[in-house]
Amino acid sequence: MGQEVGQAGRYLAQSFRLMVGVPDYGTYLKHMAATHPDQTPMRYEDFFRERQQARYGARTGRCC
Repeated sequence: MGQEVGQAGRYLAQSFRLMVGVPDYGTYLKHMAATHPDQTPMRYEDFFRERQQARYGARTGRCC
């Protein structure tokens, strides 16, 4: 039971971070290790910049 509550808390925290635009670097590192072990993961600064560009850079200047 305690383990399930802990997992739910981690999911909730990750969801809140994503809602406010804070990318989850730890999840990215786990993904890279599991699915792309032959590639070097980005440094945190590069990862953060890439996520910000993906979130805000694709807009065409309109509000919505």
